[in-house]
Amino acid sequence: MMISSLSRAVDAEFAPETAYLNTSSCGLLPRRTVDAVKALAEENATGRRAGAGDAEAVERARDGFARIAGVGPGRVAVGSSVAVHVGLIACSLPAGSEVLVPEGEFSSVTSPFAVRGDLRMRYVPLADLADAVRAQTALVAFSSVQSADGRLAGLDAVRAAAAAHGARTLLDATQSAGWLPLDAGTYDYTVTGGFKFLLCPRGTSFLTVTEEAQGSLAPVFPGWVAAADAWNSLYEPVRTLAPGARRYDEAPAFLPYHGAEHSLALLNEIGVDVLHDHATGLAARFRAGLTGLGHKPVPGTTAVVAAPGLGDRAADLERAGVMVSDRAGNLRASFHLYNTEADVDRALDVLSG
Repeated sequence: MMISSLSRAVDAEFAPETAYLNTSSCGLLPRRTVDAVKALAEENATGRRAGAGDAEAVERARDGFARIAGVGPGRVAVGSSVAVHVGLIACSLPAGSEVLVPEGEFSSVTSPFAVRGDLRMRYVPLADLADAVRAQTALVAFSSVQSADGRLAGLDAVRAAAAAHGARTLLDATQSAGWLPLDAGTYDYTVTGGFKFLLCPRGTSFLTVTEEAQGSLAPVFPGWVAAADAWNSLYEPVRTLAPGARRYDEAPAFLPYHGAEHSLALLNEIGVDVLHDHATGLAARFRAGLTGLGHKPVPGTTAVVAAPGLGDRAADLERAGVMVSDRAGNLRASFHLYNTEADVDRALDVLSG
């Protein structure tokens, strides 16, 4: 899709009332997504629907994420949150297993392992992650893009090191899926919260599992939706699990997933490569502008920009109609399809005052 087509899509789907540079916290919902959620809510309120939602909408959302992740839909499980999906993986590790994670990693990635109390947690600087993998490492769990400061992990190096030492990999793509190309099949597991760069309502999360990794990932909390024959598994224990990753499905929250199918369809219509160039171009403009104002943003090329020591300016920016975040003392701005150069310049103008 060309830039003019991107602009038309944005004009049709978004009408932000602020310079919204806060997708790392929560993405804006496209109009088509809002309409779908409203329609289902009205049907639920008026009794015009026999059930709470449409299983086909969930499958379309699964298919839409699979396209973004570069895997078949049979490798995708749906759920409600990253922490729940990570918790499933944490349950699969034998006691004493070593889990290697970056220092400062997002809590949803680390806590499900740490709270077990019988796993060996090892924390290293992000830049040292690949070199820190060793024979004792069972799993390397990390985000592609760090939530606090937008740093990009050494994805190829970590995968190579894990393969060389027989360790599994768990990638959290929440801060990158939607603008950074993702090849989920090259990791044993990926988890992605849908309510940020995927522009889905909160309550959507996607887990991918390779066929090989399924052999050691037990479906700890299967309900009837995880059965091979779901509708004939309502009133007795599930006897045969669904093939592929659907065996790890949670019962979906239909309102979020009715919206998610439309958000994911929009991203696929535009294309991740186009979104990558647009978002990272705006981020580069913001980094350059911060440098010109005498600040020192965290170096990088991602769509997430952090300026250390400026976190307290987030309130000033919000009062001026510019939405950003204060994370770990950093002023964090994040860019997506609905942002423009005017948004960048508006933020820089406030910071120059």
